[in-house]
Amino acid sequence: MIPKLPSPNKNTQQLPSSKKMEKVINKISLKQQTSDFQYWQQQTPQKRLEALEQIRQEYHQYRYNAQPRFQRVYTIIKRELS
Repeated sequence: MIPKLPSPNKNTQQLPSSKKMEKVINKISLKQQTSDFQYWQQQTPQKRLEALEQIRQEYHQYRYNAQPRFQRVYTIIKRELS
């Protein structure tokens, strides 16, 4: 599962100086870059949908700074054929 990123509105805790993470940068050419396609094909449909939903929620929070909601209340009615 994709790790959840901290929300920009929440206060994040600072790590003590002895527990700071070391920055690591790896440069590779485009030919050496692996595809995520195989990884996602190995995941169950449920896990793929969960990841997609998390991305959707994070985007909505980033873009609109709000929880997604329905824009309108919809009512489905059954009409009689005349």
